[in-house]
Amino acid sequence: MNTMLLGFLPSGAELVVIVFVVLLLFGGRKIPELMRGLGKGIREFNNARATIEGEIKEGMREADRKAIEEKKEQTQA
Repeated sequence: MNTMLLGFLPSGAELVVIVFVVLLLFGGRKIPELMRGLGKGIREFNNARATIEGEIKEGMREADRKAIEEKKEQTQA
């Protein structure tokens, strides 16, 4: 399975071609701006993912608390 995933990654020569095409399309002056925007987008995505993950975990904790409280009420009754 891992070897199949590695087959889709670019090798050294392919990476050089990709970098060359990016340089041709965007020019040397636009690349830092492009990378900054890409970094900002990735950072925002990771922040959103962490927020959603935290909300899901908190919801699971609340559900567990409610289940424990219901069990206590049932055993007391």
